[in-house]
Amino acid sequence: MTEKEVKRHEIREGNMNLFMSALKTTVPVFLGYIPLGMAFGFLLNGAGYHWIYAFLMSLFIYAGSGQFLAVALLAAGAGLTEFVIATLLLNLRHSFYGLSLLEKFSGVGKVKPYLIFALTDETYALLTTTEVPPGGSKARFYFYIAALDHLYWITGSVLGAVLGSMLDLNLEGMAFVLTALFVVLTIEQYFNSSVRFPFVAAVGAGATSLILFSPDNMLLISIILGTLVLMGREKLVQGNMRVNKGIRQAHTQAHAAVKPVEDGSREES
Repeated sequence: MTEKEVKRHEIREGNMNLFMSALKTTVPVFLGYIPLGMAFGFLLNGAGYHWIYAFLMSLFIYAGSGQFLAVALLAAGAGLTEFVIATLLLNLRHSFYGLSLLEKFSGVGKVKPYLIFALTDETYALLTTTEVPPGGSKARFYFYIAALDHLYWITGSVLGAVLGSMLDLNLEGMAFVLTALFVVLTIEQYFNSSVRFPFVAAVGAGATSLILFSPDNMLLISIILGTLVLMGREKLVQGNMRVNKGIRQAHTQAHAAVKPVEDGSREES
């Protein structure tokens, strides 16, 4: 083998190892997205739509809970305005996800637009808890995770739509799979993180919003409240750091001012 062939072989082997690492990382999402995607496919078929619509929606929309909402709106005969407003309110939380990933997505190159498009709750949880394997490409590893999750969702939704056209099933309770999956990923993220305050703030904000507001309106309010708490804490920490830095500088200056006096006293003695 020539030197170029050896180098190509090493690159292919490294990419395969990176892909296998991403595949292992996304197994929990696979176990959740297949049954949840099937539930969406069943519902879409029950609303009278061909399985090809499940494929196209999962490929180009890929919104998870937004697709479940779309089925309900389609069944109710909602207009474009209702679709836009409802989807915007439901997925507004992704703007907060995006802000927290600005640093992670820096330097990922051409795959950045797709990573932004394919950012779901579960993919976000994986990207924020999983370290890139040593020597691996960050952009390629993140792309593999996002693309595999997307593939799982497409597969589940198409499979559900096709089976729904052939079987008569009771779908009660299947939509809870998404909630259960996100809870599992959040617990894993909690134990893998060295900083626990954001989780405490999230639980406190959620509980407060649930008590003060109705369950239908608490999600967005709890996200805003939790964000404000984290921003306030960050400012407090930065303020304390500035104060401590000022104290250290004052001590250093005082010590520097006292030292010449002590040296002069020694010379006089």
